[in-house]
Amino acid sequence: MGAIKFIEEGLEVVAADGANLRQKALENQIDLYTFKGKMINCGGYGQCGTCLVEIVEGMENLSERTPVEVKRLSKRPDSFRLACQILVKGGTVSVITKPQTRKQDKKK
Repeated sequence: MGAIKFIEEGLEVVAADGANLRQKALENQIDLYTFKGKMINCGGYGQCGTCLVEIVEGMENLSERTPVEVKRLSKRPDSFRLACQILVKGGTVSVITKPQTRKQDKKK
């Protein structure tokens, strides 16, 4: 068993080994998507890249980047992942949702 801490939302959820991070977020009413993402998300297949999250702690407790992530996130920091492609392997993981908007907010 593992735990996922959604930092911005102040919520920690339990995740079985092999649980998909996107699915756990949606099950717990965590909003992963910006407005654009809500309009065009692919439903968890990694094709749209709109379920972007930043892993701030516990990267070792997650599956490796998939080939889809390697392609889609080639210009992003290693800490950025697609929630739909992440499997939790146990331990605790800390996640920031919608990191692309958080960084834009800091610029204002």
